[in-house]
Amino acid sequence: MQSLNKAQIILALDVDTFKEAKDFVDKLYPKIKIFKVGSHLFTAYGPKIIELLHKKGAQVFLDLKYFDIPNTVASAVAAAVELKVKMLTLHISGGQEMLGAAVSAASRQAKALKITRPLLIGVTVLTSQMAKAGEVLALAKQGLASGLDGVVCSAQEALVLRRKIKKNFVMVTPGIRPDNSGKDDQKRTATVSEAIKAGSNFLVIGRPILKAADPELQTEELLGELYGAGS
Repeated sequence: MQSLNKAQIILALDVDTFKEAKDFVDKLYPKIKIFKVGSHLFTAYGPKIIELLHKKGAQVFLDLKYFDIPNTVASAVAAAVELKVKMLTLHISGGQEMLGAAVSAASRQAKALKITRPLLIGVTVLTSQMAKAGEVLALAKQGLASGLDGVVCSAQEALVLRRKIKKNFVMVTPGIRPDNSGKDDQKRTATVSEAIKAGSNFLVIGRPILKAADPELQTEELLGELYGAGS
């Protein structure tokens, strides 16, 4: 697994156009060094959006949540490795065979290209849904046993996972909100401080920055909270 230092903020580029994405990257890199590319942006612009980020010097969290038959997912993951992304997501509910095929494909492709393998992150339960801690724990254990590097989970579940799973693994937490922000369509949200205290490694933030009157100022405030919580 790649070595991890302090927790980092990932900006979710949940925007409609290439220009919007470029504008946010130009404004916020290198304050933010990792940007999430989801299915909307990738479907619209494909590898072009990843090339933009790499040319800037930023890293990519490819959040396509692969979920299909093992061979199809293995091929997709191998293609993502070629794009030199930092991390990517798969649905743990795809099962052990699918996850194992993905891990093997990623390792082979990274070795062939002589690059570091991306972090493979398993999606437990989407934050737009309610979930029981036991369900998330069972999925997380299944994903890690299949060779994944970590999981996506809310801050509430992160606290449970750190206590119950006695091994080193990555936790990516979406739904991060400032104290005075609404939840939007995500049921299980948290502040930066709450996520850090729960043991999250990567905090995914979208609308609080994207919709802010001053995205740069909002980013500075969130980073200040991050550094304060990590001190």
